Amino acid sequence: MTASVTDATFADEVLASDIPVLVDFWAEWCGPCHRIAPVLDELATEYEGRLRIVKLDADNNPQTARAYNIMSMPTLTVFRNGEVVSQVVGAHPKSKLRAQIEEVLVNS
Repeated sequence: MTASVTDATFADEVLASDIPVLVDFWAEWCGPCHRIAPVLDELATEYEGRLRIVKLDADNNPQTARAYNIMSMPTLTVFRNGEVVSQVVGAHPKSKLRAQIEEVLVNS
């Protein structure tokens, strides 16, 4: 299951994480965001202990969304050691998301 982060918790939960974190920048009004949510929940379970998946509501947390120039949703950004290492924009099939995650984990 994915967890939620906010502007207030982003640094501790994402940037300071000892494992890579995929952040789903989403919004309530975004249809594709809702469509990929179950896929992200499945991937969170599949990669538990190796990668965390968290959600950040960009409308309710504009500071973080602005800091990372999030212009479209969903934007899936992987952070490792506090740095952006991978990013995809839009809803993609599970296979593409898995490939994004695998690439990050192989290069860790």
